[in-house]
Amino acid sequence: MISDRVADALVIRTALSAEAETIGELHFRARSTYYPDGAPQDDIDWTEAWRGSIERPDVQVLCAVAHGRIVGIASFRTPEGASAETVKLFQFHVDPGRWRAGIGTALHTACVEEWQADGRRTAVLDVHVDNRRAQAFYARQGWVPDPEQPLGDGDHHLCLRYAVDGE
Repeated sequence: MISDRVADALVIRTALSAEAETIGELHFRARSTYYPDGAPQDDIDWTEAWRGSIERPDVQVLCAVAHGRIVGIASFRTPEGASAETVKLFQFHVDPGRWRAGIGTALHTACVEEWQADGRRTAVLDVHVDNRRAQAFYARQGWVPDPEQPLGDGDHHLCLRYAVDGE
């Protein structure tokens, strides 16, 4: 449940290219929480990766802003080879310092509203197997394990599915 204080101050809008560095930093902070030894060091420039996503015409990037500060992000698009009725939630993060304040629920609701407006019927996502907090969040929102992509031995991501159209 979103608190009245957060609801009054929260704005969800399309991200801007100029915000890529802030979004990349939030992404890294959130991602670091579900790896046992912290986020793996990789050669990805998250600022440039987010700028690229924000600027892609086929990607939607939403951000949740509270009191002028980005506190949540979500990115989604039609996955390669899928029908236009399917959308993939590629990234969904809330600033760890703001967990349990209703920001994720509000951001998820905004995503679903966009998907419904775009005529999507199904949403899919991959969640890291060690990210139990996110798995519980998605379950509360109505996401279920994708029967077409069961978790296999050695898999690091669990595939989830959401019925956008409620069926």
